[in-house]
Formats: sequence, C-alpha cells, structure tokens
Amino acid sequence: MNLKPPHTQSLTSRLYASEEDLRGMLDMLMEARARTNDWHYSHVGELLFNFFMVACHLSPHEHIRLWHAEAGKLVAYAILGEDPSFDCQVLAGHEWSGIEVEAFAWVEMRLAELRQRDVKQWGGAIVSGSRQDDPRRIRFLEQHGFRYSGEFAEVNMLRSLSEPIPELTIPPGYRICTMAEVDDISERAAVQCEVWHPWTVGNVSAADYARFMQLPTYHPDLDVVTLTPSGVIAAYVNGWIDPLNRIGDFGPVGARPAYRQQGLTRLALLEGLRRMRTYGMNRVCISTGIGNTPALGLYSSIGFKIVNRYLDYVQTV
Repeated sequence: MNLKPPHTQSLTSRLYASEEDLRGMLDMLMEARARTNDWHYSHVGELLFNFFMVACHLSPHEHIRLWHAEAGKLVAYAILGEDPSFDCQVLAGHEWSGIEVEAFAWVEMRLAELRQRDVKQWGGAIVSGSRQDDPRRIRFLEQHGFRYSGEFAEVNMLRSLSEPIPELTIPPGYRICTMAEVDDISERAAVQCEVWHPWTVGNVSAADYARFMQLPTYHPDLDVVTLTPSGVIAAYVNGWIDPLNRIGDFGPVGARPAYRQQGLTRLALLEGLRRMRTYGMNRVCISTGIGNTPALGLYSSIGFKIVNRYLDYVQTV
C-alpha cells in the first residue's frame, strides 16, 4: 500500500536504522530552530529523552520513521510512542506538503497491527499535542479527529543566562555533583523510578540508564544530583544543550518524596544553570504541568518565566 500523497513523491521514507539516524534527527531539530524560533520545534533534549523511552520499552526500528529529500537530507521524522502517542517534526520548507498526512497514516497502520497483538497495551486513544501558537498543527490534529483535552498540558518557561544566578547555600553534609563524579548508576536509576512511579518514564533499570548515558549529546557533567550526607541521591536534573542555537533545556527534574520542599532540587537547578553557562548557552528552557504548583513556584523563584504553553490533544474518533 502506497501511503505517499502526491506532494511527497520525491521524498524517500524508511524506518529508523542506526545511531547515525538519531544524530541526523538531532541536527535537523537544531537547524529547524535556527530557521524559526525557540518554540516551533522540540528541543534536542526532549527528543533524546523520548528516544530513550522508545529504546527502553519498544524499538526505535519499529516506532520511528524518517523522511529524506534529495542527497539524503533528513527533513522529517515521526515517532509512535507509548500511551499510544504521536509526534511528527518536519523541517521548515517541507511542512504541510503532505509529510504530516503520510506520517499519521503510517502511525494508524502501525497501531492497527499492534492492537491485533496486544489490545490492552495499545487500545487507548492516541495522544498528541501542539504549542498554543501553532495554528496549522492544531488544525491538522483537529482534521484527524483530535480534540483539545480541555487543560493546558504544560507551560514552557525560559530563563536568560545574562541575569545573575543566585549563590548556592548547601546544607552541612550535602553535596552537589554530577554523574561524571558519581559511579552508582543503580542509585541514579532508582531515583528516576521513585520520582516518576507509576508513569512509564519511571520504568527504568540500571542497565537502561547505563545505555541512556551512552546517547549522543548526553553530558554526564550536566546530569546534576544533590547527595545527602549518607550518599543518597535526593534530587536531580538532566541538562541538555543545543550548541547551534545556544539554548539549554532541563528535563526531567525531580526529587524523592522524602526530600521534597527542602530546597534540594533548587540546588541542582542552580548548579545546572552555572554549567549551562560554561557550555556557552545564553538561555535555558524548562517545562512543567500547568497544575504543578510547587514546580512552577520553584522555577519562577530562580528566574524562569512562562513564555508559551503546550496543549494536550486526544483522538476522539
């Protein structure tokens, strides 16, 4: 069955094959942001963590599809993730020429196959989303049976690194360090699980996290943790950089329940900001749920400001 609309006949499309493809996806996103703005496309950090979830629980070779133009230039990719979820990123100049339609047709066909195997895992409605200032993406989703869930899923926040970063005041016995200094991957995976349980983002083993640390552009010195006097990881923040656009990203961010509301995540974030500056970033973004009042208060207290919103859409047909 040929899924290609007439406008995409000159493009080639195939499934994900190797890490070279992942590097191409990262390069495409950075180029796309350079052509547009900070919010029209995902940050490379978002892509890497989403890729990690697919690699952990599914298979990139079956759940990621790529589109190439002449001379093999990557111009788009689509991901079918858990829940199930759909994302498609298309380089400016190729948007709305038919790739999005072809990508969604592939997702629906692939999902039909998965539901035949395991309807319990894949039988739910498809979720996707759009930033509020992207009317064409919103219109595309609505034309394909998606409806806004009725709530803002996330707020996008931004902080300039030209502004002063507050000094760290570390409690006695505590330490702020990074995974470049901590060799206990099991403990790092354990805190990820504890912070995010029961969501799938928390379903991570030590072996999974070891593979995560091998991803391209993962920097162990941007995986910042706050250690208790006994060496327990109390809080953490993953940091990611886009060197082309000089914008960093934080995520995921979290603290173990027993250590929340003690300023320990704040310490990790402040150290992360300092490290972003040493990497040459001039601003940093972060996102959180619109209803996550503690996180919103924390991020605002260290200089982040709300600049955009990401809307959650669910296919109702």
